[in-house]
Amino acid sequence: MSLITPDLLTRFDVPGPRYTSYPTADRFVEAFGEADYLQALDQRKNGSMGKATPLSLYVHIPFCESLCYYCACNKIITKHKNRAATYLRYLTREVALHTAHLGTGQSVSQLHLGGGTPTFLSDDELRELMHMLRRHFEFVPGGEYSVEVDPRTVDEQRLAVLAELGFNRLSFGVQDFDPAVQKAVHRVQPAQQVFDLVAAARRMGFESVNVDLIYGLPLQTPESFERTLAQVNELRPDRIALYAYAHLPERFKPQRRIHPAELPSGGAKVAMLSRSLDAFTEAGYVYIGMDHFALPDDALAVAKRQGRLHRNFQGYSTQADCDLIALGVSSIGRVGATYSQNAKTMEEYCDLLDQGHLPVVRGLALTRDDLIRRAVIMALMCQGQLQFESINLAWLVDFRKYFAAELSQLQGMQDQGLVQLNDAGIQVTAMGWFFVRGVAMVFDRYLQADRNRARFSKII
Repeated sequence: MSLITPDLLTRFDVPGPRYTSYPTADRFVEAFGEADYLQALDQRKNGSMGKATPLSLYVHIPFCESLCYYCACNKIITKHKNRAATYLRYLTREVALHTAHLGTGQSVSQLHLGGGTPTFLSDDELRELMHMLRRHFEFVPGGEYSVEVDPRTVDEQRLAVLAELGFNRLSFGVQDFDPAVQKAVHRVQPAQQVFDLVAAARRMGFESVNVDLIYGLPLQTPESFERTLAQVNELRPDRIALYAYAHLPERFKPQRRIHPAELPSGGAKVAMLSRSLDAFTEAGYVYIGMDHFALPDDALAVAKRQGRLHRNFQGYSTQADCDLIALGVSSIGRVGATYSQNAKTMEEYCDLLDQGHLPVVRGLALTRDDLIRRAVIMALMCQGQLQFESINLAWLVDFRKYFAAELSQLQGMQDQGLVQLNDAGIQVTAMGWFFVRGVAMVFDRYLQADRNRARFSKII
């Protein structure tokens, strides 16, 4: 990190997209609805790629028993467990509407249960959900089947149920091990609880265990976060996701319970990020990109070495680019050259399904320019390099002419040592990899046009 100067950190201390998609979800429009989505499903069913390419599934479970003040997810806080049974009935209807168009037995190579808190569901409800999905889809051997876990909602016996149901990857929400920080964000969970669960997951043979951390939370200091980093390195999960807290109380009501005076300064946040990068690399982790670290033998690190990284709405992935069917309230999916999002409230989601409609309320049909720029941005975000010829051949364009303004803009980044430009293409440098979102933003036509970045988190 010594090469990353305060001037660079200041220059890139700006909001920017995470590019889990391009165009980004804030560009979705309500003019895109169920009819457009059904057309995309039918095109997949009737096209040659649809039969050959496995699907990815995302299932959103919105329920949480208690509120974490930092949370920006779509969730429903409730102690009423019976709400889960009702929700499963609606998920079943939504899946049936999909298979009415796609047919049953479509191959699935990736499943992610996100939330909310997926482990809000009881063991029997989780079994019901997985059995329902397996009735409609064919889960291929060797796929990635992951679930987000709130450590406060599981024990060793529950982890055994997740293994029995075919999950091979777990993601534990830790955020910070410091008790004072945990209390400030209303998420108290003893470190020993997490250590015991990770040890149990290893005994059961889960292929990968991820731990989520957040820096920039109230009462965090560089010194307190240093202790958390040491504990995480002792825990030694296969993967680490390190996120910067974005304080946007005007958009996310739970954050209004956080006292702004308790938030660390920008300088303290930079110090936490700097120390995190050093601590994890010193401990042997590979910096995957963005917020992700992995041990060298983890599939994500192997994919990075081999140039096989991909990116979807869940972040970096080893799975090849594939259509993503999104199920549940607020879920975002991708089919063909379209993105779609379900209704964000439970009432609207259920009402649409009661009427026999898929609950898609907005989305986007990508233009040719969107598709070209998506290819460029994903190459930079995933491989850290781009060959002009590959874009020229795939899209029948002259890259240097098509992106003349962008290449001119990249000259400044080359002068700062973030990228290298030559006649053949663009290479993100080792230092530039820490600012790769900033490099990708140069090719974002929408962002360059309006410069309205306040809706995004900071890029570092």
